[in-house]
This record gives sequence, C-alpha cells and structure tokens, in this order.
Amino acid sequence: MLFRFSSAAIVASALLMGAAQAQVAQLQTPQLQAPQAPQLQLQRVRSLLKMPDPRGEFVRLCAPHMVGRWAHPESVCSCLHDYAAATVEDTDLREALLRGISETGVPTIETDWVPPSKQSQISATFTRIAKPTLQCMFEPAG
Repeated sequence: MLFRFSSAAIVASALLMGAAQAQVAQLQTPQLQAPQAPQLQLQRVRSLLKMPDPRGEFVRLCAPHMVGRWAHPESVCSCLHDYAAATVEDTDLREALLRGISETGVPTIETDWVPPSKQSQISATFTRIAKPTLQCMFEPAG
C-alpha cells in the first residue's frame, strides 16, 4: 500500500513539474511554436521515471513462490496474471487477487484487502478463475 501511495506521489510530482516547466518554456519561447500535446509530456515523464510495468512487477514478485513447484515459474505467473486481469472485471477484487498470487504463489484474497461491500463476491471470483488457474498450472502453453 505504501508503494502505491509513493508511486502516485512521485507521478503527481513529476506531472506537476513537467507542466510547470512547459509553462516556463512557453513564456521563454516565441509563440510561433505549437504547444506540446499532454500525452507527449506524459510519455516523457514516464520514461524519466522508468516506472515498472505492472505485469512485469507482478511476475517478479510471483515467480519466487513458484520456483521448485514448476519448471517455468515466470510462465505460470504470467498466465495467472493474464487470466486474472481478463476474467475479474471488478478492480478491487482483481487487485486483491493479484496481490494474493504475487505474495503467496496461489490465488488468495484476504477479506481485509477488499471493501466490505464486495467481500461477498470473493467466492464467485474464485469460481470464475478456478479453471483458468488450473490450466496455467497444469496444461502446457501452446
């Protein structure tokens, strides 16, 4: 949780600094130039920060829990991530599920990771991902 808040604070700071620098640059340069698109500035900020890919970070955290269980732990983790991301539509449940997998190596959702209003949906979430999880773990890709 602290990592998420820290990442958000860094991104917000960088965006604000980029916007301030863009305003200063506009004041110092002739008005003949077209202003840069906000998306271009955002890409520049992301490249400066070298923010980790969420999927890559998930695999990095998940794989050590799979070593010794599976011949290709990264593949299993990638598969689990892809199925969880595609199958679980609710953001809170998906994030809790991905957190559980990355921390334990198996689909897990702690009730305190999910808002009380959505805790009743945990069982249905596990039912929805049961078959894809088994396919990731026991059926070869391809």
